[in-house]
Amino acid sequence: MKTMRRTLAAMAAGAILATAASPVLAQSKTLKVVQHGNLTILDPIWTTAYVTRNHGYLIYDTLFAMDEQNAVKPQMVEKYEVSPDKTVWTFTLRDGLEWHDGKPVTSADCIASLQRWGKRDAMGLKLMDFVKEFKAVDAKTFQMVLKEPYGLVLDTLGKPSSNVPFMMPKAVAETDAFKQIDSQIGSGPFIYQKNESKPGERHVYLKNPKYKPRGEAPSGLAGGKVAKVDRVEIVEMPDVQQQVNAIIAGEVDIVEAPPHDLLPVLKNDKNVVLDDWNPLGHVFIIRFNHTVKPFDNPKIRLAALYAINQEDYLKATIGDAAYYKVCGAAFICGTPNATDKGSEILIKSNFDKSKELLKEAGYDGTPIVLMQSTTLPVLTNTAPVTKSLLEKGGFKVDMQSMDWQTLVTRRTKKDPPNAGGWNVFHTYSVSADALNPISNSYFVAAGDKSWFGWPNDPEMEKLRDTYAKETDPAKAKALAEAIQLRALENGQFGWIGQWYGPGARRSNVTGWLKAPIPVFWNIEKK
Repeated sequence: MKTMRRTLAAMAAGAILATAASPVLAQSKTLKVVQHGNLTILDPIWTTAYVTRNHGYLIYDTLFAMDEQNAVKPQMVEKYEVSPDKTVWTFTLRDGLEWHDGKPVTSADCIASLQRWGKRDAMGLKLMDFVKEFKAVDAKTFQMVLKEPYGLVLDTLGKPSSNVPFMMPKAVAETDAFKQIDSQIGSGPFIYQKNESKPGERHVYLKNPKYKPRGEAPSGLAGGKVAKVDRVEIVEMPDVQQQVNAIIAGEVDIVEAPPHDLLPVLKNDKNVVLDDWNPLGHVFIIRFNHTVKPFDNPKIRLAALYAINQEDYLKATIGDAAYYKVCGAAFICGTPNATDKGSEILIKSNFDKSKELLKEAGYDGTPIVLMQSTTLPVLTNTAPVTKSLLEKGGFKVDMQSMDWQTLVTRRTKKDPPNAGGWNVFHTYSVSADALNPISNSYFVAAGDKSWFGWPNDPEMEKLRDTYAKETDPAKAKALAEAIQLRALENGQFGWIGQWYGPGARRSNVTGWLKAPIPVFWNIEKK
């Protein structure tokens, strides 16, 4: 494999050099970035795909944001107040906020944005259960009136990852939450250049000259978002060896997620720096479709969990144990809600128990459709591991390979697997998204309102409601443990290992902030 990669590398590098004809002036202020996947969907509310979230952070802004210490700070909001009974939250926007078309950001824009996001995001859905109404007090001030106090308002509005509550113009935000928007007007530090962008090749963003950063120093996703380059180009480069060659050759400036097996190559190049921009790391997920056979049966979902084990996934995908951790905690080892109660079934395979449960459930041997992503390198090997483990556990498996964008489109379908639907797939989350049962969208069990796979478990939703209202940290942790046990008992989904991965940057590129998201403000090219 490595010999083939070197051959492809030489060919790729030659191709890149042959096409490198951009003007010198533009190159000096242009940051070229290769992300972990291609960007084809431009609506960060419609999809949870991380490349789309990253696009969102370039062009949109948020009311609140999480800093490097995981504290939520005001961002577009200048100030906020809470009524004594904690049911009325009043937000006032900063002066001078403008959309890219020059129109002012208003309360009406923010209300419409929150309402659309609140129909798609896990934390947004839960918050909206408590919202009685929104009121525009004036052009810059609006209120969120709750039915009863809710303990996670700021955590929700400042959530760092998909789906991020990005603010959009009212006319855009009024788009049906289940249809994609057709406008890319935001108020963030960069402006999307549709006329220069060509999906499959590159996406172009120019510095927003009218953006007014906060006065505070940048910290994580909070503080002053100062764009220090004139132009960001997201270069679409699916071949991972080509990515590595491109940054070594100086053809690109940042590779967000170089493959783990090529990190030693990058580490030995004096012009490349490995940068651990996301110290909390990521977690792999196995997700079942609860709405179609056979995973509409909880006993069969549980059988699948008994068949798997984390170590096999981590060895096959990450390889170097320095970059992974076997962890039974759904809410991330080393964080306040972490517990390994009940999760031993995810750590060591028990094929006999899996077969026993399949027999009890009356599994008829119909092959399950397992979707495999072939273009997101860190996920490519997860599906073959699942195929092998499930077959050892008594399942029949039809693994179907496709690119990641096809997978994220197909996962929205509720059709039977033999009519374009699916039974199971893998994804991953940044750990910052998985720290509690409200932010972790895989725990939502509200049927059609749930994340793809659409679990429906009133007992789980009752536990999540109780957690959301609890303000005592010890009681909240006990509830988180109960929620983890309920998810395992019901086979809701599986968390199959934590992993870490540095990005790569040229040594003349500085200012890459530590955050759960790769952000491109504050970055300089020297």
